[in-house]
Amino acid sequence: MIKRQSRGSRLILVRHGETEGESSIRYHGRTDVALSELGRAQMRLAGRAIGAHREGGGNFAHIFSSPLVRASEGARIVAGDSAPLITIDEFAEVHFGLFEGLTADEIRERYPDDFARWNDDRLAPGYTYPAGESRAGFANRVERGLERMLALWTPRADAEADDALLIAHRGVIRAIVRKLTSQEPVVELGSIQVIRFDGGWHAEMLDLINHLDGF
Repeated sequence: MIKRQSRGSRLILVRHGETEGESSIRYHGRTDVALSELGRAQMRLAGRAIGAHREGGGNFAHIFSSPLVRASEGARIVAGDSAPLITIDEFAEVHFGLFEGLTADEIRERYPDDFARWNDDRLAPGYTYPAGESRAGFANRVERGLERMLALWTPRADAEADDALLIAHRGVIRAIVRKLTSQEPVVELGSIQVIRFDGGWHAEMLDLINHLDGF
């Protein structure tokens, strides 16, 4: 349940749902794949969960999205087709380079040396996906997007109905939550994260997935 624990603006972050390219098993970063029917159903469930449990209800102060279609379509489903959507280009998922569109088994088979290096230090800031993006570069890019988002929406410690919504990708959501709260959620497909500003940022609820039971 997404009930407010106290006053303060909240940022509700939702990871897009399953895609036509099976994002549950494939590394789709910059590849612009659409939501599957399952993914659309996951987004409808996320929207209902948020709508049912937001105290005060009403529209979001702002609705933000990654520029990739799986996120922007997800935002339309969660917030409604008529809701004004602000796209933050810096919130595109990390570029997996040679790994784009592949499963872990396919990466191991095609690029065994790169796969071994990836497994050794995939979360190290200095790691760079072969022919792709570095972890440090990705984190810096997301932080620039976060600054731009917060310049458009100024969270307030005394707010009671000033929630913002962001639909994005696992890597982006983890980077934002880590930057603002020093916590690092798992961020499954269709999951919801809620963080609150009361002068500083705090995780109110992380890795909400009970709305997806049965999927």
